[in-house]
Amino acid sequence: MTTTGLIKIVRKFARDIDQLRWNTPSHVYNPLVYAWSAHREYLQRYGAVRGRVLLLGMNPGPWGMAQTGVLFGDVAMVRDWFHIASRLREPLPPQHPRYPILGMACHRNEGSGSRVWRWAQARVGTPEAFFERFFVWNYCPLLFLKDGRNLIPERLDKAEADALMALCDSALAAVVHVLKPSVVVGIGRYAQQRATAVLGADADVRYLLHPSPANPAANRNWPALAEQVLGPWLPPAP
Repeated sequence: MTTTGLIKIVRKFARDIDQLRWNTPSHVYNPLVYAWSAHREYLQRYGAVRGRVLLLGMNPGPWGMAQTGVLFGDVAMVRDWFHIASRLREPLPPQHPRYPILGMACHRNEGSGSRVWRWAQARVGTPEAFFERFFVWNYCPLLFLKDGRNLIPERLDKAEADALMALCDSALAAVVHVLKPSVVVGIGRYAQQRATAVLGADADVRYLLHPSPANPAANRNWPALAEQVLGPWLPPAP
């Protein structure tokens, strides 16, 4: 029932958010539509357990979920660790030439996703062991591009951001209602702030530094930071 509820939430979310119109970004990718088969498989495999830690990301990266439909979905990790094969559904959205949608044929590395899932693999072994304790969800499912670069949701104009947040807030509240997480951990300040705004100041919302290689602090020793924040819910280190 939990998985069915999640799938219903995501399908409605994907349809609703696809109706928004944009002026700030030049290109918008919605992998919940064109990479739905892989995302649905992710939900079906790992969405059934209540009471876990909800890890909340911000939005897809151009070489991760935008290619595979899996959260923090570095192609190599999705293929070799998750064993999920992402099949793209036509028609694809208009694409920026620097950021083609290639699915599993993409040879670019998603730095954040590789860092997250390689840490999880080293720490607990299998996806099943990880998802017994955690579930990963993105606040926003869209990738925005402008001037040939990734555009984070915070840099949309106010009207666009307000319309986006209304839908993302509603979806996050629905996911929390279904999954009933014991705690929410925002991966990055934006995710932490949106979780607090949606769930209220009394909710147990914590912060984990975003693993992006563009963040010097994450490059120093992100696994140690993850261990520090998520340690209470991890098994003893091997």
